[in-house]
Amino acid sequence: MKVLLTHGYFLKEDEKEQAIQRPYPPLGILYVSAYLEQHGISTAVFDSTFSEKALLKKHLLDIKPKYLAIYVNLMTKVNVLSIIDFVKTSDHLYDTTIILGGPEVTYNTRGFLDHGADFLVIGEGEETMLELITALENDATDTIPEINGLAYKDLNGKHCQTGERTKIKDINQLPMPNRKAIDLFKYLNLWKKVHGSNAISVSTMRGCPYTCKWCSRAVYGLSYRRRSPEKVVEELEWLKEEYNPDTFWFVDDVFTINHRWLAGFNDALKKKNLKISYECITRADRMNEEVIKMMKESGCFRVWIGAESGSQKIIDLMDRRVKVDMVREMITLAKSSGIETGTFIMLGYPGETEKDIEETIHHLKTSNPDHFTITIAYPIRGTDLYQEVESLHTKKLNWAFSSDRDIDFKRTYSRSYYDHALRRVINEVNYYKNKSNVKAAAAFKAKSLVSKLGMQWEKIKQPKTS
Repeated sequence: MKVLLTHGYFLKEDEKEQAIQRPYPPLGILYVSAYLEQHGISTAVFDSTFSEKALLKKHLLDIKPKYLAIYVNLMTKVNVLSIIDFVKTSDHLYDTTIILGGPEVTYNTRGFLDHGADFLVIGEGEETMLELITALENDATDTIPEINGLAYKDLNGKHCQTGERTKIKDINQLPMPNRKAIDLFKYLNLWKKVHGSNAISVSTMRGCPYTCKWCSRAVYGLSYRRRSPEKVVEELEWLKEEYNPDTFWFVDDVFTINHRWLAGFNDALKKKNLKISYECITRADRMNEEVIKMMKESGCFRVWIGAESGSQKIIDLMDRRVKVDMVREMITLAKSSGIETGTFIMLGYPGETEKDIEETIHHLKTSNPDHFTITIAYPIRGTDLYQEVESLHTKKLNWAFSSDRDIDFKRTYSRSYYDHALRRVINEVNYYKNKSNVKAAAAFKAKSLVSKLGMQWEKIKQPKTS
């Protein structure tokens, strides 16, 4: 084993994730593992999801990997930095080269390099990792500046970044993720125990051509590349034979973006006589009656339709390029076709007022999705939203001990106001959904009114501006 891959996500350490109990395998490093193995480089994966930091550290000391490759996102950054500290301060791991990849490294190169990472893989990781490991194994370090998609420090400590990595045009050439490198049944069994059914995550495409201002495109950028329907069905068939999951979760940003592909996917399933049940995410403007019919035929049991707000003003500020009326229409149409629906809501976006929040409540009551998730907006480094509010940050954070989720900025109202608003939206919508249950409805309505009073109190407390 030359390369050990891990991801620094520990389910036991995250209270919010423990409450949700919906962990997914780390597809990113499983793709890299499969690609390196395909090209003759041996790998192993330490799946940290169900493990602990102490066990990871013991494993590192036991095997002393030549190369330690870690996937980093904003949720795992602090953990990854602590792992780097451990490796760099251990005499037994002096010869271990640390390579980081994932969305968090793209716009934080200086921070990670100064903290001890040897190399950063920026953007799509498979080809860059192969070229880097090959160069290091052949003692051809003089060729490293010619490898696109890297950041590192040279011998003089100078920060260096090579050219942008060209994205893989035909992702059909990629092998399936190396799921055998981990114990996938741990995920399936947890899901089954907690939720009554389980799921395996599958990626059919890379990139997203849309320009939503809050969305990070740090890895795949503004692109759209997709595996053929036949390749995807081949993977699904293998997964059914090996693991027999109850459902599949397509992790693609916009599953129905290409209607011709969706029709081909439907046909490929029929040719294989493969029956599946799946959940996906899409946009309302990439749906219509025929698309919903194809989704239903191919096994879609739940679709998440992005909106983020019930206010057209806020949707336009986000550059979502969709009409809220169409979102409502597609939620309603999908439900009438027997597909569960979900949607995403974001509060506290720059410029949002109380009127916009009330429009969001109206939107959720009118469309009445089966599920909705709600969060308070935060700016991710590298996004248009981050650039817009960078001068409005309310506090200076210690980079090594915080993430972008901790960033707050000056909004229309105080952060506490939006905390109350979040609870109001949840309780007011649940009141509407539970009207037939008088006791439950009354409890939700009472909580909604308390939250509304909290919103008004925060407005009174807020200093007046001239």
